[in-house]
Amino acid sequence: FGYRWLKDRCKCPESFQVPPVTENSYFNLALMAAPLRYGTTLGYEMPAPAKTPLETAAPFIAEFIGTFILVFSVGACGVVNTANPIWNPTAIASVLMVLIYTFGPVSGGHFNPAVSVASGVANKEPWSKVLLYVFFQILGALCAGCLYAEVFQKAVAVGPAGPFYGWFQVALIETLYTAMLCFVVLNCAYSRRNNPEDDQNHFFGLAIAFVIIAGGHAGGSISGAHFNPAVTFGLDITGGSGVGFGLPWVFAYILFQLVGALAGAVLFTACRPEERLAEIRPDYVPPVAAMLLCELVGTFMLVLTVGLNIVTKSPVTPWSAAAALTSLIYSVGNVSGAHFNPAVTFAVFLSRRDKCPRGRATYFILIQLLAGVLAGVIYSAVHFTGPYSSEPFGLNPIVKDDKVLWGHVFWAEFAFTGLLALVVLAVATTTPPASFTRQNFQFGMAIGACVTAGAFAIGPISGGELNPAVALGIATGNSMSSGNVDAAPWSYFLRISLYEMLGGAAAVVIFFLTHHYEYKK
Repeated sequence: FGYRWLKDRCKCPESFQVPPVTENSYFNLALMAAPLRYGTTLGYEMPAPAKTPLETAAPFIAEFIGTFILVFSVGACGVVNTANPIWNPTAIASVLMVLIYTFGPVSGGHFNPAVSVASGVANKEPWSKVLLYVFFQILGALCAGCLYAEVFQKAVAVGPAGPFYGWFQVALIETLYTAMLCFVVLNCAYSRRNNPEDDQNHFFGLAIAFVIIAGGHAGGSISGAHFNPAVTFGLDITGGSGVGFGLPWVFAYILFQLVGALAGAVLFTACRPEERLAEIRPDYVPPVAAMLLCELVGTFMLVLTVGLNIVTKSPVTPWSAAAALTSLIYSVGNVSGAHFNPAVTFAVFLSRRDKCPRGRATYFILIQLLAGVLAGVIYSAVHFTGPYSSEPFGLNPIVKDDKVLWGHVFWAEFAFTGLLALVVLAVATTTPPASFTRQNFQFGMAIGACVTAGAFAIGPISGGELNPAVALGIATGNSMSSGNVDAAPWSYFLRISLYEMLGGAAAVVIFFLTHHYEYKK
């Protein structure tokens, strides 16, 4: 436009031509139109401006402040809100979430030496940076520990949360849920497919915080649910003088958490082999082995979370289970689809559209059921030594006059499993609407909310499992229970699972009627 205007004004001859714009042209129009970005732009290497000393120090300041606030919040919940601690895990998770969104762009928002170590093991952060992060995290935790102990004149003991638990139970909770936390961080905040260039997801803080809700309610009454060496250091700063259990437990917790960090990094690398590729093509399809591993890990942690809440008599089992499901869906949704549920896999298979072929669906269902059995075995061992070991747990459908009201159970599981499967089909298997971003923020929350709603609504009727793998885990744990075992846990499992699978099939019919445009592509 400028050239035409100049030509008309100056009455240049028709033979006048615009000089060709080349890569070495002084006025490279394409370069002038391109957004300013550090790195390579249209063949030009543009060096990033030098950082000021404060900018260089900012990540370490952020890790110090973030860890300080987190540990002080954990300490306050532990020594002040002791009369009604049900919502302590949610409060701590909320603090962590806002800190991640506040300081994430500055430092990555670790606030946890286990997370920093996992990022180093996974080659996502240089070890020089990891070690400095750990130093400032521990420093922030110790300062917070001194402050809360001085203000409240109390300290939270580091050690088993009850007299019934010992080394095995503490190691189990701290290792597995620290591994889950690091796994979710690496998948949501670091994986390249979850964070394509110039289009980073916005769900990472929510997904990470939800691990604290899941593990806090599942394991809080067993180990205290630290999942963070900085929290362990900061909480029991006075433990050596008799408030807590002393240094042996402090170092044991840290060892379990670091083992969990290593496990989380290894699982991340195994589930996302594309991280080792120089370039990830837009049409990349993960190998089936990675998909199966994601389904195994996700279903195992989901069923374990449900089972631990049950055997410790948590009043918020649906909330904890939904948090676990949400965080894991956000983590590996673009690897396997994050079904973690045979009824969901069955529905996706029946919906056709090549979303889950028959062979893959068969493998998924088998691996999900296997994960359910493994989780059931583990939480039955926790139940065996717990305070409720003499009390049975299992699939407990509603009973009237010594008869199970199977009609009530059918409609409860059928309706809410159908809702869950329908939501999965609608938000996770359809073509998203046109948008400036390719990221789907709502899918994990929507699916997790189905578990919260359904399990709270029909828990007294059918147990609110909504998932044959969860039902199988409960039946397995029940059969190994030291309490009075149900008369027919396996027959209950078969009937409830059948109702759930029928609910998944009904969801496909509704999806076909309401989303028929998906079948015209």
